[in-house]
Amino acid sequence: MSHVAVLGISGRVGSRIAAELLRRGHAVTGIARNVTDVPARPGLVVQSADATQPQSLAPILRGHDAVISAMRFVGGITAPALITAATHAGIKRVLVVGGAGSLLIAPGVALIDSPEFPASYKAEAAAARFFLDALRTEPELEWTFLSPSALLEPGERTGRFRLGADELLVDVQGKSHISMEDYAIALVDELEHPRHIRHRFTVGY
Repeated sequence: MSHVAVLGISGRVGSRIAAELLRRGHAVTGIARNVTDVPARPGLVVQSADATQPQSLAPILRGHDAVISAMRFVGGITAPALITAATHAGIKRVLVVGGAGSLLIAPGVALIDSPEFPASYKAEAAAARFFLDALRTEPELEWTFLSPSALLEPGERTGRFRLGADELLVDVQGKSHISMEDYAIALVDELEHPRHIRHRFTVGY
C-alpha cells in the first residue's frame, strides 16, 4: 500500500483516480481548494489547500510516497510550483494528468497545431505542452506525464485499452477516445509498476 496525494480531488478525473487508488487499497490524501463536496470514503483524507502555492502545499505532501496532479493547466498548478512542492516535501514520484494536444498526428506535427484543433481548447493544450516541456528539463524527480486520447469523458471501467508513446492513438473507426475510468486504471498501473519514468505516454482504445 502506498500513501498517495491527489491534487484536484474534486474534479472529474481526480475523483476517478482517487477511486481507483482506493479500490486497490492505497491510502489517499485528496487536495483541492474546496473539498466540501468530496464524499467521505474509507482510506481517503481530504485537505483544503491552494495547490498553486508550493510553500503551503509542501507540508501537506510530506510523508506521501507519490503525488498525482489532476489539475487544469490554465489557472491551475504550474510545473515549477509542482516541482518545488514535491522537492520540498521529499517526494520523488510525480504523475501528471496531461493533455492530448501535444501528441503527434504526423511526424513533427502535434494535434494542437492541426487546422481542425478547436480554438476553445488551445490555451489549455498549449499550457499542457509547456508543462510537459518543463518536466523534461527536470533531472531529479521521477515524473510521468500521461496524455489521454483526444476525447476523455466519463464512461465505463473496462480495463481494455492500448498504451502508446508520443503519437495520438486512434481506433479502427478513426476515433481517438478513452474513458476517465480506464484512464485512471492506466495511471494507477503506472504508479504501481513504473514503466515511463521521466517520460510521457498515452492511453486510448
